[in-house]
Amino acid sequence: MADNLMAALPLVFTWNMALIMLACATFGLFVGAVPGLSATMATAMLVPITFFMEPVPAIAAIVTTAAMAIFASDIPAALVRIPGTAASAAYINDLDAMTRQGKVGRALGISVTASAIGGIFGSLVLMVAAPQLAIVSLNFTSFEYFWLALLGLSAAVMLGSGSILKSLMSLLFGLMIACIGMDTTAGFPRFTFGSTTLLGGVAFVPALIGMFAIPELIRTLVNRDPVPPVVPVGNPLRMFAGLGGLLWRSKTNLARGSTIGTIIGILPGAGSDIGSWISYAVSKRFSRTPEKYGKGSETGLVEACAANNSALSGAYVPAMVFGIPGDSITAIVIGVLYVKGLNPGPMVFLTSGDQIMAIFLTFLIANIMIVPLGLLAVALASQVLRVPKLALAAPILCFCIVGAYSIDSAASGVVIMLVLGLFAYLMEENGFPVAPAILGIVMGLLVERNFVTSLIKADSSLLGFFERPIAAGLAAVVLIVWITPVLLWLRGRRTEVRA
Repeated sequence: MADNLMAALPLVFTWNMALIMLACATFGLFVGAVPGLSATMATAMLVPITFFMEPVPAIAAIVTTAAMAIFASDIPAALVRIPGTAASAAYINDLDAMTRQGKVGRALGISVTASAIGGIFGSLVLMVAAPQLAIVSLNFTSFEYFWLALLGLSAAVMLGSGSILKSLMSLLFGLMIACIGMDTTAGFPRFTFGSTTLLGGVAFVPALIGMFAIPELIRTLVNRDPVPPVVPVGNPLRMFAGLGGLLWRSKTNLARGSTIGTIIGILPGAGSDIGSWISYAVSKRFSRTPEKYGKGSETGLVEACAANNSALSGAYVPAMVFGIPGDSITAIVIGVLYVKGLNPGPMVFLTSGDQIMAIFLTFLIANIMIVPLGLLAVALASQVLRVPKLALAAPILCFCIVGAYSIDSAASGVVIMLVLGLFAYLMEENGFPVAPAILGIVMGLLVERNFVTSLIKADSSLLGFFERPIAAGLAAVVLIVWITPVLLWLRGRRTEVRA
């Protein structure tokens, strides 16, 4: 680890990297501060630009953008009571209450510092845990990878924001898209309808850009929300006044929020949104003053904001070690890594350990940058929030088209982007979450390839899937994840009958 760290330093501390991270931080702060534009959409828009970068700057650009956008989403939540992303929705009542009490600067100061601390904690866990997990995973075979991928898909369904049934249907839609193209074992075309363009399958990057960016553009055109009035921020330099004492008194909340966020981030399909909500609920449960939550609770704000950014780093653990995305942003990162020839998995830690460590270092730097740049973002927030979303729609669409076209230099990418974007819009409008579909597209081939390989190894015997200890343990966890909702549903039914 020390050798990789020393080799990574020259890759990170260059003028080129500094300029890229600064530019992407500004971009992330701008997108995050505009209500309705998500961190995932910001990273999807960056994909075509990363084609012209080396692997480390490319991932650093995505990491910096995502970290800044997640933090900046708290700014519109405090100033106009509209969360920039779903992660801020958990504590928007507290931000709004503090704003109405004339404490908007303190609320944003808490957000900046807690987000930075949570992000740094998650980055350190990533730097320590990921290489160790990679060493363990070198012993994994197709059996373990099959169960692990299945566990990831199951967790994405169970932890989704919608109903389990709708999440499951969304996942099946993604798996169906992943089936398009040549059969991985027999080489037989599936669902191509005679089109040679689809023989290679649905291009991953255009699908991601379409499913994340196009729905938001359609909503912008359909709704045309008016620009809301903005609360004056005052002197941003006073944001940090008296925060040292609060953070020291809330050290338990900081540690718990950072830990919960990191753990939730590691679970495939969960991400910072769920990390924030769960962390806020846990904070309220163990608080001595739960009645203050939703009315301007500073401790609740500290814990949930710390969970926000720590979840971002946690999501990179399964992505880097197993190639399984922890959230929608890491799904994009996996696509970029494949394009750059850094195939995620345990071997990448051996073959490109210096580049992986350099990527981890960018997490630390990006989260440290939140404090000074967050100050600047708060100072300029009132101007950013006056930008109408409709004015941004045309340039965003141009970015999306260029990104979808440039992956293969073919118009088919643009068609895939538009078609899947329309499907994603219809899904979200009817309560179907998009994240399970994305994970289905990313992990469909992984599940199929390892299932077929394992069957061949076991001579078509299903018992072979349970003979290795780690595989049997993962299979037991998968079964528990499947059975638990059924038991909870039966328990609820019995309670209703008794009532």
